[in-house]
Amino acid sequence: MSGLLSAIREARTVRVALYARVSTTDRDQEPETQLLPLRDFAVAQGWPITSEHVDHASATDLRGRTAWRRLLEDAARRRVDVILVWKLDRAFRSVAHMATTVEQLRRWGVGLRSYSEPWLDTSGNSPVGDLMLNILASFAQFERALIAERVRAGMDRARRQGKHVGRPPKVNGEWTTLEADVRSGQMSRRDAARRLHVSVRTVARLLGQKGSPASTSESLANCGVHSGVVAQA
Repeated sequence: MSGLLSAIREARTVRVALYARVSTTDRDQEPETQLLPLRDFAVAQGWPITSEHVDHASATDLRGRTAWRRLLEDAARRRVDVILVWKLDRAFRSVAHMATTVEQLRRWGVGLRSYSEPWLDTSGNSPVGDLMLNILASFAQFERALIAERVRAGMDRARRQGKHVGRPPKVNGEWTTLEADVRSGQMSRRDAARRLHVSVRTVARLLGQKGSPASTSESLANCGVHSGVVAQA
């Protein structure tokens, strides 16, 4: 009898894989904030945790989400029974992405559970779960669109006010005083790049913007620099 009960328990054992994602723009986020409650939830359900997968990338950066790809590979090989995420938007970038992925998981016999949305469960055949999954994904996509719209509006307003938008200029006003020395050969491109905190390639591009070639002495100086680099290699 005890052997039969043990067999039943083993048959009902659900292998769960945890997935967490933090965006590269949110540097204060820690994956453990998501993983800790997921571990506790899995233990409470009696599910053995087969693996934990963490990505540091935006939801839309599927190429950068290497951990998510490895998790899907495990699901395709039937190495897990359920994928547990903290929230829906940690896994999917859009409604279309969600629908396609859930359909793949179902073909593989793998369910999806969300800790923050306990009613979200695709491990069964609940039509209510399917409906709520699509509704929540739609709201998540709508929220991201609103945020992006507000960001674009703020950038447009800043441009109309004459403010710089985007990355700060790489070259400061000191270039105007250094340019003549670089062109005359009194200062090498490498020294100028060090003063400006930019690369030598940037200095070369600045020199080429006015179309006047550097002097012979400057060219020799730079050849000496490049030759040293090649010799060291």
